[in-house]
Amino acid sequence: MGKRASTLPNMVLTLLVITAISGSSLGFVYQLTKEPIAAARLKKQQEAIKEVVPGFDNDPGSEMYELTSAENFVLKVFPAKKEGQLIGVAIESITNKGFSGEIKVMVGMKPDGTIINYKVLEHKETPGLGTKMADWFKTDKGNQSILEKHPGKNKLTVVKDGGEVDAITAATISSRAFLHAIEVAYTTYTKNADAATSATTQTKYEEGEEQ
Repeated sequence: MGKRASTLPNMVLTLLVITAISGSSLGFVYQLTKEPIAAARLKKQQEAIKEVVPGFDNDPGSEMYELTSAENFVLKVFPAKKEGQLIGVAIESITNKGFSGEIKVMVGMKPDGTIINYKVLEHKETPGLGTKMADWFKTDKGNQSILEKHPGKNKLTVVKDGGEVDAITAATISSRAFLHAIEVAYTTYTKNADAATSATTQTKYEEGEEQ
């Protein structure tokens, strides 16, 4: 019994030391990788904006504003302009209806809501099935492509649900989720864009920025 009593404090001390070292190491690694990870995400975001709304000459990131969808998703909206005129918006949209969870998509739209292009940003869908959404819905084959379609005029749901879009083979749930993200982007933007733009303009005016 005496031996056990004498080693117990040593064991506890050893565990505390190990825990402290592990915590410090994790904190150091976090601080070391924090900025590179943030920079990588920003680069990915900027590349996605260029891909879905090409041809702008402003800095969409500096004019970014946020809109909240009916589902309480906070969407980032990046205005793309050329010579001061709005040529489209890149909207970072999201859905939680994926087969394996959330799907994030950057959607490029013309000012009237017509889809220019899209870029899948994040997902956890099944490899070889749901992952095909990266290219499936921009492929000019059958009724797959949603490019140049207007969510307010075209029924952008899968054919099985009475819509106009061919679902990914054996990945209907992922297809529904992807199209839901597109719908969220369009609906949220068209319902709130004017108010958000006015608020942004007013804020800039109050801050003394050039109009």
